[in-house]
Amino acid sequence: MNRKQKVVMFGALSVIIISLIIWLAYGGEIFTKTQVLIEKKDPLFGWSEKEWINKFVWGLDLSLVISGIAVAVSSILFFVFRTKRKSSELS
Repeated sequence: MNRKQKVVMFGALSVIIISLIIWLAYGGEIFTKTQVLIEKKDPLFGWSEKEWINKFVWGLDLSLVISGIAVAVSSILFFVFRTKRKSSELS
């Protein structure tokens, strides 16, 4: 493995690890959400009502898409940056 391939591998692993850290920081949800259901309680009457609030929650599905793209791009770059040998060296 040459220097360029090592840089590509390190970059791809960094992107995957950062994506998983962000996923864990958002609570480790399985699916990405754009709205969250909360329950509001009325202090006077004791009633409770459910309300949807616009809030983004990073999901594992988003992390897997980012990881898949990183693996695909890094595998292409890994192939492109390979060391090419001359035909006389192979014999």
